[in-house]
Amino acid sequence: MKPSTKIGSPKSSRQQSTDVESVLATLKRLGTKKTRDGMARYAITSDKAFGVTVGELQQLSKRLGKNHDLALALWDTGWYEARMLAGFVGEPDRVTPALMDRWCRDFDNWAICDHTCFHLFDRTAHAFRKVEQWAKRSNEFEKRAAFALLASLGVHDKRASDDAFAKCLPLVEAAATDDRNFVKKGVNWALRVIGRRSKELNEAAVKLSQKLSTSQNPAARWIGKDALRELTGPVVSRKLKSRKS
Repeated sequence: MKPSTKIGSPKSSRQQSTDVESVLATLKRLGTKKTRDGMARYAITSDKAFGVTVGELQQLSKRLGKNHDLALALWDTGWYEARMLAGFVGEPDRVTPALMDRWCRDFDNWAICDHTCFHLFDRTAHAFRKVEQWAKRSNEFEKRAAFALLASLGVHDKRASDDAFAKCLPLVEAAATDDRNFVKKGVNWALRVIGRRSKELNEAAVKLSQKLSTSQNPAARWIGKDALRELTGPVVSRKLKSRKS
C-alpha cells in the first residue's frame, strides 16, 4: 500500500529538504545582480540574497501554495528571498507567539520586517499582543516590527474595534522620540494608518500628531508634522466621509 500523498499530509524531513533545495535552486536561477544592486539602493541589506524581484516571488508563492512546514524550512536557510517566500506561504493559524518572537529577532532589514508583518503576522490571533511587547524592544528592526505590525493590522483587520487601535496610541507616543530611521518611519506609518480608519480614530490621531509636532524632540516633531499633513488633508477627509455615508 502506497503512503498517503494528500495535500497537507505531513512530509518527511527528507521530502521537506528536497522541497527547500528545489526552491533555492529556482531562486538562484531567477536572481540577478541588477536586482541585488537595486536592493542596496533601497537600503535592503542582506549578506545572503539572490536578487529576485518581489513580483517573481509572488508568482512563485502562488505556485507553491500555502505550506507552513515549507515556510519554516525556508526561513531557516537565512536567504533573503527564502524568508520573503516564507511570509507568503506561511499559514497564520499555525503561527505561534514563540515563532513570531523567533522570526522577529531575525529581522535584519526593513523589507523582511514589513513583509512578514504585512503578509503573515497580522493575520494571527497574537498580533495585537506582539505589538505591545515588541514596542518595548531595543533592537531597531524588532522595535520597527511593532509598528509595522500595527500599521498592517490597521490596513487588513476590518473587524478590530476602534478601541483596540486607540489603546495602541500611547505606544506610538512613547516610541516617537526614537530617532533611528527605521523606527521613526514605522511609528509614523502606524499613526497615519490608525488615523485613516474612522472619524473617531482620526480625531485621536490628529490630536496626538498635533502634540508631537510641537515636541522639542526632532524625531517626534517630524512624525507629528508628517502625519498631521496627511490626516487633516482632503484625501483622508473624503475617505472618512464616504465611509461614514
